[in-house]
Amino acid sequence: MEEIIFVDKPAGMTSFGAVARVRRILTQREGHKVKVGHTGTLDPFATGLLILLAGKATKKAPELTKKDKVYEATIRLGETSTTGDPEGEITKTNSPIPTRAEIESIVPQFTGKIEQRPPAFSAIKINGQRAYKLARAGKEVEIPTRAVEIYSLDILSYEAPVLKIRTHVSSGTYIRTLAEDIGKALGCGAYCSELRRTQIADYKLSELPLFELPN
Repeated sequence: MEEIIFVDKPAGMTSFGAVARVRRILTQREGHKVKVGHTGTLDPFATGLLILLAGKATKKAPELTKKDKVYEATIRLGETSTTGDPEGEITKTNSPIPTRAEIESIVPQFTGKIEQRPPAFSAIKINGQRAYKLARAGKEVEIPTRAVEIYSLDILSYEAPVLKIRTHVSSGTYIRTLAEDIGKALGCGAYCSELRRTQIADYKLSELPLFELPN
């Protein structure tokens, strides 16, 4: 068999959990174990498009990784998180909440080619170990900055302190880091409270035949 499978991952499920569910269903359907892989993960708190490959299609993984992506994100201003998302320890900063005009004034800083430091709670490997495992163990994690490109960043709505954006980014861009950096630029702190991936390359979530995941 050879299949490209499109999944709308729900919040609370890991990407590997989605892979396991799809593998189980296809294995039952085919009557033998089916190999299933992913072309890029989503954080557990995030929702949206996952592209999975089954059977011989797994050989196409290099063609579908490292692609541009589009996200819709909810950023909560005036608070920070130890993980950059709602799963971390949340702390209020007690700093003034910015106006929409102030937010619009800093958006140009976050478009085009920028330097970004990936979060400590990420799957990036440091000396052969996943960064998030080191961070959870209380060890100091220093990840080098990397060059990424943000092709567009649009404000969808702003009802203080909740900012909603849509952004088209290069592969390797962390939206959690983008949210935190926006908070730093505004002087009030921020974290990404909700995240949804709506597109990978030319694959738009709203236009795809989706594989239904069991609960």
